[in-house]
Amino acid sequence: MKHLIQLHIEKLPKGMHLAISDEVQGLIVQGRTIQETIEIARDVAKNLIEAQSFLEKN
Repeated sequence: MKHLIQLHIEKLPKGMHLAISDEVQGLIVQGRTIQETIEIARDVAKNLIEAQSFLEKN
């Protein structure tokens, strides 16, 4: 199943980017580029959603 989530991406000092989402609790990631940050966020969101689903079933 695919989920579409909204990310808030902010440029940090020294060129890093921070992404958070109000839709996925605990999603806070950092990357060197916007693209890298989005890719990391995708992986983290997938893991968090899977963990949430697992906890709801048990």
